[in-house]
Amino acid sequence: MSEAVRLRGRRRSWAAIGASVLLPGSGQLLLGRRRRGVRLLIAWACIQAFHFAVRERLYAGGKGLDDWVAAIAFGAVFLSVWGYALWGTVRGAFAPMPPFSAAPAGADGAWAIAVRHFKRNRLAVIGVVVVALLYAVAVLAPLIAPYNPIAQHDLVRTGYLPPSPAHWLGTDRFGRDVLSRILYGARISLSIGFIAVAIAVVLGSVLGAVAGYLGGWLDALIMRFTDTVLAFPRLVLLIMIVALFNQSVTLIIVVLGLTQWPGTARLVRGEVLSLREREFIQAAYALGFKRTRIILRHLIPNVLAPVIVAATLGIGNTIVLEAGLSFLGLGVRPPTPSWGNMVADGRQNLLGAWWVATFPGLVIVLTVLAFNLVGDGLRDAMDPRLRE
Repeated sequence: MSEAVRLRGRRRSWAAIGASVLLPGSGQLLLGRRRRGVRLLIAWACIQAFHFAVRERLYAGGKGLDDWVAAIAFGAVFLSVWGYALWGTVRGAFAPMPPFSAAPAGADGAWAIAVRHFKRNRLAVIGVVVVALLYAVAVLAPLIAPYNPIAQHDLVRTGYLPPSPAHWLGTDRFGRDVLSRILYGARISLSIGFIAVAIAVVLGSVLGAVAGYLGGWLDALIMRFTDTVLAFPRLVLLIMIVALFNQSVTLIIVVLGLTQWPGTARLVRGEVLSLREREFIQAAYALGFKRTRIILRHLIPNVLAPVIVAATLGIGNTIVLEAGLSFLGLGVRPPTPSWGNMVADGRQNLLGAWWVATFPGLVIVLTVLAFNLVGDGLRDAMDPRLRE
């Protein structure tokens, strides 16, 4: 390679880096990576448009905790996209990838293969996008919501207003904006679903791994306790526990998490029973590793694939359960909005003010459908027998 060509390439690399600093995505275009560059430019344009729309709220004084969380989250997204674009440009400029990979077929790891198969499932990718948007809306609700979700106005003048440019999804009987309450309700419903499933996954994975690996009387004890928990009607048990104690978001999360772990425990136990006879587990045992290390560092990481699928599907079920409790008046207490209690508020006037219950119900359906699509896509991608 001549010195002139090398110098031209170096100038092009520095020009791409400078362009990426000023406009994320442009550096990728200069390096010839058009698809990635276009995606980054679109993402950056969306961020700038959102910043322009909410700039007054973003820089307003007298922020509360929710406002600060939303502002910090937006700043994190802003810096993440900018940093990702710049880092990708630097890597492409000084360590360009060859046009054809010399790696042999099958050299990728199991997780890389699963990700590649997952990307081919368009419905699953759409589900991921919808879930990501829902969580983004939940975090940025103070910047997006047009009105205060709990502020009540003149009931005669603002109650049960139909959808209009002033209130896109109408108002409820107290004159509260339905759209604003849906946006803030996403924070409650999605947080309950995620945290409750996280509790259930951690508890179920540990108990299932211990029962499957140690076996004997401890396995029998844990499994009989699991069967006992499964024998109770879950909804009745939830209603009884929530009715006995003071209603709060924390109590609902704990109750949902502590009643959802048996399925994960049985799933993990079955996987561990097959894994503990494998050569790498026998080798770890022969080397004198402690049982705690074998369980935490060798067994549980190898059963993550089915656990992740079960957790993804479980989040949707948990959101539906929380909505059911709120509908029965045993969930999140009004005036704090959640999708369940919004549907319960709208049942009093389904014909005259159909929008009060319809839109929160549609959001619940959309959310559960998105999580189910993601779960189905993960199951197909992580199970070699289901890959096409």
